[in-house]
Amino acid sequence: MVSKQVKVINPQGLHMRPAQLFVSEMNKYDCNVTVFFNGKSIPGKSIMSLMASQIKMDSEIEIRCEGTQEVEALEAAVNLVESGLGDLEDQ
Repeated sequence: MVSKQVKVINPQGLHMRPAQLFVSEMNKYDCNVTVFFNGKSIPGKSIMSLMASQIKMDSEIEIRCEGTQEVEALEAAVNLVESGLGDLEDQ
């Protein structure tokens, strides 16, 4: 099991498009992905769960990966969040 704390930097937080991007990327890896936010455990491969979590800009989240490709998945997840989940490309 590996995990890391990251800050959500994109202005709209995990709304539909960034949540879909995150889930699509995480589904490439053979491991469980969990996002921890405000004391809740959120399945990182569920777009509905991520959107319902209402993770906003400047939120601190923990991403935890467990399984065969846990290291690769965590690296990809952290890179996505730290890059703004595609919301910062035009700025």
